[in-house]
Amino acid sequence: MIIRHSFTGTWKHRSWKWSLTFRSNICCYSNNAHPSTSNVVSTTIAITGLAKKGSLEQARKLFDDMPKRSVVSWNTMISGYSEWRKFSEALSLVSLMHGSYVKLNESTFSSVLSVCARSQSLNHGKQVHGLVLKSGYQSFELVGSALLYLYSTCHEIEDARMVFDVLHRENALLWSLMLVGYVKCNLLSDALEIFRKMPTRNIVAWTTLISGYSKVEGGCQKALELFRSMREDNKVVPNEFTLDCVLRVSGRLGSLFEGRALHGLVVKFGFDWDHSISGALIDFYCNCQVLDDAMLVYSELDNPSINDSNLLIGGLILAGRIDEARFFFNGLINRDHVYNLMIKGYAMSGQVEEAKQLFLEMSERNLTSINTMISVYSRNGEIDKAVELFEEVKEQENSVTWNSMISGFTQNHQHESALKLYTAMRRLSISQTRSTFSAVLHACSCLGSLQQGQLIHSDLIKTPFESNNYVGTALVDMYSKCGSLNDAQASFHSIAYPNVAAWTALINGFAHHGLGSEALVLFNRMLDEGIDPNAATFVSVLLACSCVGLVGEGTRLFHVMQEHYDIAPTLEHYTCLVDLLCRSGHLHEAEKLVNRMAIEPDSVILVALLNACWFWMDVKVGERVAERLFSLDPKSTSGYVIMSNMYAGFGRWWGKIRVRKALKKLQYKKEPGYSWIELNNKVQFFSVDNRTHPFCDIIYSTLENLTANVDSEINFGCTSSKFYGEIELLS
Repeated sequence: MIIRHSFTGTWKHRSWKWSLTFRSNICCYSNNAHPSTSNVVSTTIAITGLAKKGSLEQARKLFDDMPKRSVVSWNTMISGYSEWRKFSEALSLVSLMHGSYVKLNESTFSSVLSVCARSQSLNHGKQVHGLVLKSGYQSFELVGSALLYLYSTCHEIEDARMVFDVLHRENALLWSLMLVGYVKCNLLSDALEIFRKMPTRNIVAWTTLISGYSKVEGGCQKALELFRSMREDNKVVPNEFTLDCVLRVSGRLGSLFEGRALHGLVVKFGFDWDHSISGALIDFYCNCQVLDDAMLVYSELDNPSINDSNLLIGGLILAGRIDEARFFFNGLINRDHVYNLMIKGYAMSGQVEEAKQLFLEMSERNLTSINTMISVYSRNGEIDKAVELFEEVKEQENSVTWNSMISGFTQNHQHESALKLYTAMRRLSISQTRSTFSAVLHACSCLGSLQQGQLIHSDLIKTPFESNNYVGTALVDMYSKCGSLNDAQASFHSIAYPNVAAWTALINGFAHHGLGSEALVLFNRMLDEGIDPNAATFVSVLLACSCVGLVGEGTRLFHVMQEHYDIAPTLEHYTCLVDLLCRSGHLHEAEKLVNRMAIEPDSVILVALLNACWFWMDVKVGERVAERLFSLDPKSTSGYVIMSNMYAGFGRWWGKIRVRKALKKLQYKKEPGYSWIELNNKVQFFSVDNRTHPFCDIIYSTLENLTANVDSEINFGCTSSKFYGEIELLS
């Protein structure tokens, strides 16, 4: 009969105090027989053999039948349970051992503390800690190490630090364990402090810290710096784990030179045979877009793993080399694990029919393949087919499936459906990921739905994703587009390591709301942080310059973009610069810019220039721009309307009549505009001449009263009528 006992221990840093209470009814074993020590030893050896094979029931029967047991016998059985993850049985046996007045030794304590750590049994571990203090075993290396391992594994990092502070002078093993504990808890500043104070730093300590930084956003550069520092110590030689980690870091950073040097070290130390290293090399060359070298590494492998094949084919697909990806795919004997990757590759390259065909060829469709096809159908605009697949598997409540469908709705501009699906997902308690929040926050941005965004933000703060770059950027973008710039700034500051996308979202928000000076201040602050702008950043910055009329600064930044950052201007950049020049009245400079553009102008940029000609009443430039616009787009109704207004402004009525006739031939009909506001979690739409809303009579009556009040003050007629509609969103 197994009897449990309760014991508690309390302790303080540098002053160990304990109180231990035992309450037990001891079941005494009969010791009439006194077998020889040799029988105890032989039975213990037999128990050890059975435990190693996993025959724990037979081992326990032998153990229970022993008339007398040594502490080694108990430890052997406890270790057997621990090895095969029978944690509750191991803890019960320790309780029985203690209740049988068998003195626990160093091996017992280290084993049971390891069991508590691996089973996350913190309360049991603290009870064992109390017994350790009573027994005086805390200074033993294995026991002290097991104590620190327990607390760090259970994320009780402050208790782990207390153990370290008291015992590290007499237990050198604790340095490495404390370092690992901090890294596991993502407390990298504390980990770095411990690392710098370590009396000796071996390759395991270096690799632990480098790996820790490589796994956090914005930590790759620090990981690379640590590796360079490690190489300065001639006594420390990198192992395969170090090289694997730093190769992947170099790939994420796109550091081709650094990675090639690492490849040399791989060959020098003889690790090129290692499958993990080969995968890291392929991953590195693919990330650096040096696909020929990636294929060379792959071709030299005697037996490429599934991971190696996935990495190479995935790299070729991302580089748009779909034919080469197909070649390697067709050469695989076992292709089951690569089907999904190849289907996605076909979809990304626009070969949707090939993706569908490959999906039909699959001998066994799993959840991953169905999730992939939901994304494929969604990207191709076949949202109904995506919904059909989703309905087949939604009961499995897989977060990837639900995320794929939510993203599919947003890609097809069905933002209300995306939000309703998110509500259903939340009610079913399906785990939310960063992809979930990014998608639904984007839906709120498109709808301009601040209240919905705030509701989702309240869900977000309960998760660890608020500080994530992707989610944080989506949150900044949502608040910016909904006009809440203070919330956008607060969300930006909650991001752990803001990248260029996060900075650009915030800059863009200020620029679009006419706060150009504030946007430029943010841009300069981003540069001070050492973050290089991308093409999207310069679009926002040029827009900011346009808002405040900084022609010189906008022109300078346009040239800096090309000369310093090697970013080729797109139509968006040219349009922003043309708009900047036009707003300031520099029509001739704007026309010259359009004429010498490296790419062919589109109708948008020409209409913008033509509109500026109307504003500044420059009919000569306007006619030249209109001629070019109509040759590019003969059905440009905006161009005809602008020219008609311009001719009218100059009193050139024959020109106006000619343009209006041309416009009439196009059978032009202006699309009605609409506006909306959000009220009580509903988006209320207003449009011209529509009476579908159930309360439209009240709305029109109110509008008529407002119009009468306006007309009584000033002689101004209000002739337009409005439509009022609503879309119900999250409750």
